[in-house]
Amino acid sequence: MYELGAVELIQRLSIALAIGLLIGLERGWKSRGEAESERAAGLRTNGLAALLGGVWGAIVQPYGAAGVVALAIAFVFVGALIGVYRYRENVRDESFGATTAVAAALAFSLGAFAVVGDIQAAAAAAVATTAILALKTFLHGFVERVTWAELRSGLALLAMSFILLPVLPNRAIDPWNAVNPFELWLMTILIGVISFAGYVAVKLVGYRRGVAVAGMAGGLASSTAATAAMSRLARENPAQIGASAAGAIFANAMMAPRVVVVIAVINTTLAWRLAPPAIAAGVLFALAGIFLLWRNEKPRESRSLSVGNPLDLVAVLKFGALLATVMILSRLATHFAGSAGAYALALMSGVVDVDAIGLTMARIGASEIGAPAAAGAVLLAMLSNTASKVVISWAIGGAAMGVRLAAASALAVAGALAALWLS
Repeated sequence: MYELGAVELIQRLSIALAIGLLIGLERGWKSRGEAESERAAGLRTNGLAALLGGVWGAIVQPYGAAGVVALAIAFVFVGALIGVYRYRENVRDESFGATTAVAAALAFSLGAFAVVGDIQAAAAAAVATTAILALKTFLHGFVERVTWAELRSGLALLAMSFILLPVLPNRAIDPWNAVNPFELWLMTILIGVISFAGYVAVKLVGYRRGVAVAGMAGGLASSTAATAAMSRLARENPAQIGASAAGAIFANAMMAPRVVVVIAVINTTLAWRLAPPAIAAGVLFALAGIFLLWRNEKPRESRSLSVGNPLDLVAVLKFGALLATVMILSRLATHFAGSAGAYALALMSGVVDVDAIGLTMARIGASEIGAPAAAGAVLLAMLSNTASKVVISWAIGGAAMGVRLAAASALAVAGALAALWLS
């Protein structure tokens, strides 16, 4: 017996048609300069293909397995028809390309799925399809910028995530009940993905767009590395020390908010406690950077700045080892010394990295010493990390670079303390 009523069937067929028109709009816009008879599949063809898929889905729905076979035959027919015309188009243009045929086949399939399956899933898939089609130039440009080393590291990390992660034990395996392999690797992947977002921004936008974008993108990957790189630029280009300092300050503006975002994935309560001082510090750092850029009339583009691949497998494994070490030390420190031990550990580990102690406090610190003390430990790590970057900038870029970063850091720390006191 037929399951769909008339109203629901019309609604689903309307969604199927909308899916086809959405995909066809992008295809038609790409070939809008061609005559009507010279396009293999544009707005109308994709719309009709999706509607045809919906109609066939409605027709065969009551017939079970036989209906699935009939729908598959209809799909093959539509795919072959579009393929023939696309082939003729390729021969005429002396080109190669199957995207148009695949898009039309997807339109038919999603139209059928909208009738026999989940409407929301079909619509989401249509939007994703259209986005991929529309981002052709963007995606091809990205592929051209990707090096083999980056691709290899990314693929290795993905393989370890989707192959190794599911088989890791989701329980503590050490005597101190601190290291959970599944959670440890999951947090390591989280850091790698967030850092890769900054790396991709650098690859796509390029540092020639200015020290602000370079500093912010570098801060997403590693504010310490970006500060050191900007300090080298300041030493090599003394006349542009204001712009170089601004780039380092913008990198530091990203550090605290980035750590809060990472912590929020694990512990939203702790992230909310850290949000006011972190946002205040980030905003004040950004304002200080804008002020320095305004003072520097002609900021030179930071062409020589480069940030290492944050998805390098060795670097990821090193972070995992560091995170495991900090977790064990944090468990021991909080067990034997309470919040005082956590504070001491935060000050020491913050010199090198903030993410490790942040994730540790998010996972076990809040339960061991309470959320207020865990938040205090993370803030101390941020303070320690900020101070270490002032020292780095002073040592590499000289006193003028160090003074500028120190002044901006003092302003940001004061704002963070005020926000913490008011929150």
